[in-house]
Amino acid sequence: MSKTILERRLFGPGPSNPYPEATSALGLPLLGHLDPEFIARMDNVCDGLRVLWGTKNSRTLPLSATGSAGMEAAFVNTINPGDVAVIAINGLFGERMCEVASRVGAEIVRVEHDYGTPIDAERVAAAHPNPKVIAGVHAETSTGVVSDIAALGAIKGDALLITDAVTSIGGMPVLADEWGIDVGYAGTQKCIGVAPGLAPFTISDRAFERRVAKPQSWYLDLGLLGGYATGSTGGKRTYHHTAPVAMVASLEAGLNRIQAEGLEAVTKRHQEAGKALQDGIQEMGLELFAAEGHRLPQLTTVKVPNGVDSAKVRSYLLNRFNIEIGGGVAQYADTVWRIGLMGPNANPASVALILASLKEAIDKA
Repeated sequence: MSKTILERRLFGPGPSNPYPEATSALGLPLLGHLDPEFIARMDNVCDGLRVLWGTKNSRTLPLSATGSAGMEAAFVNTINPGDVAVIAINGLFGERMCEVASRVGAEIVRVEHDYGTPIDAERVAAAHPNPKVIAGVHAETSTGVVSDIAALGAIKGDALLITDAVTSIGGMPVLADEWGIDVGYAGTQKCIGVAPGLAPFTISDRAFERRVAKPQSWYLDLGLLGGYATGSTGGKRTYHHTAPVAMVASLEAGLNRIQAEGLEAVTKRHQEAGKALQDGIQEMGLELFAAEGHRLPQLTTVKVPNGVDSAKVRSYLLNRFNIEIGGGVAQYADTVWRIGLMGPNANPASVALILASLKEAIDKA
């Protein structure tokens, strides 16, 4: 028999603890994926996602997979072999963009940045005179850094701008139309406060008209998906795949929860919680990793103090307090902690709990 586990306090880089409403909705009676009631639910979800994305894009929908599939959908639908993709890299997920783009045959132009620093739009603009796409991460989950996507939109020219908003959406302003985002993808498991399993996705008319005619992925073909999620000509839905109906119900509940609080209030709550945590960590004498002025409020990166075993501290937190925080990535795996305050966890009580338990863990681990 499996071990009974008490509810974890998920203060890592994701998933975060979901909103209670989102968890309850997983137990609603199942509907067929072409049931009129489910279609109405899908329409509500798409409307809610447009609010979070800050867009009027008709093709805004939850892909039936996690955020990584959103990344893959972005590239397989926009890149033909030989197309130039300028990709800004300032963390693991910029690197992953390169990996995904390479598999569809892109000619990749890497614009390298130090981990912990934001994207420099001028360097991106100078990297190539006429790329097919420019891509960058808004909130880099691996480093806790936020970058100015509007600055990339201002220099994109004729290129399509692809943006990773996995850790930003639902927790800080994302303004796809205003910033010039052509293709955006995210995940449900962070600031939206829903379990992992769906990828909130948006694509502009401009990008859709220039999409790959027959992408290498049938499952992620936006031409086919759009007919199911948003209706084809005349509004009739065309069958594509069996949607994860319970997850869509959960996402609807999470979006309704955010709408009830108000998106502006939700983002303010994340901002205040993140600032309180970062101030408290520095008052403990610890050093933050991400560049000052570019730190994500919802995901704080902390330098592990000299002489402290990162893994032992994280193990102590898990075993003593049932708290999960994350380690770093790549060369920072053992020297950085990643602490998330996302969704319902973005509150003063979480801040107090993290600060007290982390201090004890450092002293005793």
